[in-house]
Amino acid sequence: MNTATDDPLRLDSGQLRRRLEQCAPVFDEAAVLHREVARRLVERLDYVRVEPTAVLDLGCATGISASALRQRYPRARHVAMDLGLALVARARRQGRRWRRMPGVCAALDQLPFANDSFDLIFSSLALHRVPDLRATARELQRVLRPEGVLMFATFGPDTLTELRGAWAAVDDTPHVHGFVDMHDIGDALVGARMADPVMDMEHFTLTYADVKSLIDDLTHLGLRNALVSRRRGLTTPRRWAAMEQAYGRLADSEGRLPATWEVAYGHAWGTDAQLQISGDQGEVRVPLDSLSVPRRRRNG
Repeated sequence: MNTATDDPLRLDSGQLRRRLEQCAPVFDEAAVLHREVARRLVERLDYVRVEPTAVLDLGCATGISASALRQRYPRARHVAMDLGLALVARARRQGRRWRRMPGVCAALDQLPFANDSFDLIFSSLALHRVPDLRATARELQRVLRPEGVLMFATFGPDTLTELRGAWAAVDDTPHVHGFVDMHDIGDALVGARMADPVMDMEHFTLTYADVKSLIDDLTHLGLRNALVSRRRGLTTPRRWAAMEQAYGRLADSEGRLPATWEVAYGHAWGTDAQLQISGDQGEVRVPLDSLSVPRRRRNG
């Protein structure tokens, strides 16, 4: 049984916030994959029937999707939200000064919004950061209106498998974030009483001239190691060289190093189903705030 200190998915929220604050000025320089995934995720809105009056860009980063979402839904109220204040500030600047969307800085699993606030929650490559996916799914269901849609993309467990393997050849300390399988994501959505979750995935492979270039990109994206179980202190030159040597065995014929990114896409619908949380002793609890606003019944 994993503890808080050896769970490969458990992130240090304070360290994560600091990483996101620090990366804001350079995020766009490294966000090649983020822009491509966001573009594909926006295109997937063609296949859902929703005309939102309120849109939440959850994990907005620097506002990569802001312009496309506003063009698609010009009459909707748009809200940008992320854990890093500097990221939210940059996202808000995507709009004209007199039409800047509201920005909110908060944890993704503790949404500071009333029940039934949004018809569309759009989240591109951010849900991998949440400390408790099931709690986050319940929050998403709470603030999503019945018949509203959650549209998301997030990293899957094959992400950065080469870097993870290179470090594993050096020591048994976790150096790379773990990522949740899409089947576990689907289970969390169903457990939160969201309807008709649909998921699929694809792999991207980016190549780098050397390990330093990859690590620089991870730093610029706020993806450097923020695990609770990470090794404290500086990495010694000897251990770093050993990791580089292990990674170098994967180089292609041109000497470039591959980095795999697994991206899971999905959507699910909000319902009027009552939230229920099972306790450790088998009891079932109903959050009071989920009773404060009447729910409409979802047709079909």
